[in-house]
Amino acid sequence: MNGITFAEPLFLYLLIAIPAMVAFYILKQQKVTASLRMPGLQSFAEAGITFQHYLRHILFGFRIIALTLLIVVLARPQTTNRFQDVSTEGIDIVLTQDISGSMLARDFRPDRLEAAKNIATEFISGRPYDRIGLVVFSGESFTQCPLTTDHAVLINLLREIQSGMIEDGTAIGMGLATAINRIKDSEAKSKVIILLTDGVNNRGEIAPATAAGIAKTYGIRVYTIGVGTEGMASYPVQTPYGIQYQDMPVEIDETILQEIAKTTGGKYFRATSNDKLIQIYKEIDKLEKSKIDVRQFSRKDERYLFPALIAFCLLVLEILARNTIFRNLT
Repeated sequence: MNGITFAEPLFLYLLIAIPAMVAFYILKQQKVTASLRMPGLQSFAEAGITFQHYLRHILFGFRIIALTLLIVVLARPQTTNRFQDVSTEGIDIVLTQDISGSMLARDFRPDRLEAAKNIATEFISGRPYDRIGLVVFSGESFTQCPLTTDHAVLINLLREIQSGMIEDGTAIGMGLATAINRIKDSEAKSKVIILLTDGVNNRGEIAPATAAGIAKTYGIRVYTIGVGTEGMASYPVQTPYGIQYQDMPVEIDETILQEIAKTTGGKYFRATSNDKLIQIYKEIDKLEKSKIDVRQFSRKDERYLFPALIAFCLLVLEILARNTIFRNLT
């Protein structure tokens, strides 16, 4: 609901007369004198001014307020309610996130996994009309959140994922297969998987190329993202003294990620920093735009009844008071 508007705003110019009426009333009261011929004034010597003399001005106040409200009524105050009818040719998207131990590498801020979670959250927030799901994988894979339009729940579940939830490793094929299973029966115009990993497939019963062929069969487009700097990165390593970080070479199977993207009609991206990952998600967002038709309706509601009732009550009070309490003073 929007604010108050007026259907006949020109009537509001009549409000200019209100200050003039008040000024005229004040001047009139200053000039009013009464004359009474009496043989003497002793009988009035002890007569004081009662509260009625002061309260008589309230009658004029009632009239001014009532007149102001009547002018507002003539201007026809209204409120506008607007409604939107949104029809969308939605896109179903499954985010497939690597949560292996190597995702804790510190070449991203604060590490690869947290950076991926934060940037994916922004991506989800920017697509309010799409159904989005979440699959995580490491040595095996599972669905963290099925396809949903309840993005608040999805974002909470995304924030909860962490490395170590499942057995370590990098089962790219299994992660992709789980995502395919979640989206294959979708009736959406476009079915998309965004697969993010930082390693080489070394676990799982399904080869990445096989999973890519299945995705192609179901008309699913896969965008693959390889995460990691060029050269060396600081990786967490378990030692007898706890987890310590050591510089190790970055190994990403870009060949298989490129093959997955090419087979399914998607695209491969390499993210070497937080900013680069942000740009990748923005590019995917542009490539996969939902078609949204928005029709807007509005309804105006008249709001003159309340001020009209108040004005009527004030006028009645003035008439009653003038003919009862203040009858001898007006």
